[in-house]
Amino acid sequence: MNAPLRVPLGIDDFQKVREGGLLYVDKTHLVTDLLEKAGAEVVLLPRPRRFGKSLNLSMVRCFFEKRAEDLSPLFRDLQVWQAGDAVRAHFQRYPVVHLTMKGAKQATFEACWKTIREKIEALFREHKALLTSGALDSREEEKYRAILDGTADEVLYGRALLDLCHYLHRMHGERVLLLIDEYDEPIHAGYTHGYAPRILDFCRAFYGEGLKGNPHLFRAVLTGILRVARESIFSGLNNVTVYSLLRSEFNTCFGFTEPEVERLLAAAGRTDRLETLRAWYNGYLFGGEVIYNPWSVLNFLAAEDKDPEPYWLSTSSNDLIRELLQERAVELEPLFEALLTGGSVEKVLDEHVPLGELHTSENALWSLLVFAGYLKAERHSRGPMERPMHRLSIPNREVRELYMSTFRGWMAARLGGRGGALDALLDALLRGDAERLERLLQAFVTNVLSHHDVGFFGPERVYQAFLVGLLATLEPDYQVRSDRESGHGRADVLVRPARPGKPGIVLELKVVKAARRAPEKALAEGLAQIREKEYAAELRAAGAEPVHAFAAAFDGKRVWVRAATLSPEEPSPRKKARKR
Repeated sequence: MNAPLRVPLGIDDFQKVREGGLLYVDKTHLVTDLLEKAGAEVVLLPRPRRFGKSLNLSMVRCFFEKRAEDLSPLFRDLQVWQAGDAVRAHFQRYPVVHLTMKGAKQATFEACWKTIREKIEALFREHKALLTSGALDSREEEKYRAILDGTADEVLYGRALLDLCHYLHRMHGERVLLLIDEYDEPIHAGYTHGYAPRILDFCRAFYGEGLKGNPHLFRAVLTGILRVARESIFSGLNNVTVYSLLRSEFNTCFGFTEPEVERLLAAAGRTDRLETLRAWYNGYLFGGEVIYNPWSVLNFLAAEDKDPEPYWLSTSSNDLIRELLQERAVELEPLFEALLTGGSVEKVLDEHVPLGELHTSENALWSLLVFAGYLKAERHSRGPMERPMHRLSIPNREVRELYMSTFRGWMAARLGGRGGALDALLDALLRGDAERLERLLQAFVTNVLSHHDVGFFGPERVYQAFLVGLLATLEPDYQVRSDRESGHGRADVLVRPARPGKPGIVLELKVVKAARRAPEKALAEGLAQIREKEYAAELRAAGAEPVHAFAAAFDGKRVWVRAATLSPEEPSPRKKARKR
């Protein structure tokens, strides 16, 4: 029997992983790839959270950083050590400035600014040997100590990266490798909590001073989720090269490839679980390469015999994603319905996501969902202005859980914020209870329309959004489909059980103007249409028993519902006519 793998969950210190004999999937070709990009002085590598960015930067630091301690034992059995003398010539040669913005995601600007100052102060403490090295003059030493004791002004903090690189270059006689992890976390926090202009002002100065024309840089490597160029963080920085997950460069440096997952399963003696991992954690495309979510794969391996769980979703920060999905559910319902039913949508993506437009720009939202890891993007064709179109889809079961839980919460909130009301609505559907369904749908529509302009979206769109909620609340026990061919036409909504012997539901929706057309007449026509067109054919073929037919009519915020139960033997009007 294979020995359990020693999985380094939550450990992103490369030296600790290697010296502790913990599991390490070799990503040291990142070093080689960085050196091969000779013209790329500043490299930005945006990737989703928990895809190995921090561990990778720690590995890069261990390879390049000038230290008294020999770190070659950490690398001797890894790819980079076989890359030749040209690569080895850079081993432990450079001073390194390594800053992480993790933890700067605060609810107020004051808290965020305090966290950033503390991070800069810690960075200066790490290199405080500069104070006794003779590399600083008296004025530089005074500024250095002002950073250390927290008395520096904002201008001095804004110059901190440039100054520190300058001092280290002078002390060591080698230019500096600058590593910045999660550079965009405070910017995300600013947009989420309403202090974006203030944090952008600082980040623009801080990153601009450290990266733009810095003569003391050997290389700079930044990681994060997005490139937020339209906010002018990199305004005028013509030395930044962005390698997003749409590009082929660095495409296997983050996340696990299928061969890597196969080797991990073989080492754990669990090769029989490959198909399970494919369904749950596979599905990403980085520059055309199929990639697994590494955090979830490692958690699955650490759990040994447990079934898969949405490990990534339980740790990743989804607040902004959930807020945007719920806010725009009505507006974008048809597209989300296509995604939830296993389909795809085609969009032009913007690699420079304008965070300030997320609440108003559909394109910005789709781009965020792709680059944050919530959608897979496959390049498909050319679109407007010859820009590439991408086919977007939900990558795997784990991410699908986010959409399902988000829309469950959205629908429950529209029913008064009570999970019991949502359960009651579903129970009314499955029991064929028209009176209760009418009452609950009335509450749903009233609450949705109180948040959205009826004239802009129209009541039809509200009901379509209701279908998205059904998708989220009834699957996987039921499949919910709209505008589905069944019998001799297209049913507005079909709810088909996953197993025979469970109820099936047909919903026909009618828009009426009560002053001109009696709702009762529209309801009778809806039920007659279900029978005439034999919409229940697909449900009967699936073994649904019984089949409940619902007709719902709506006029603005008013809702009427009638129901009938269709017996399996009930002939359609078409068959009755043929018999006569």
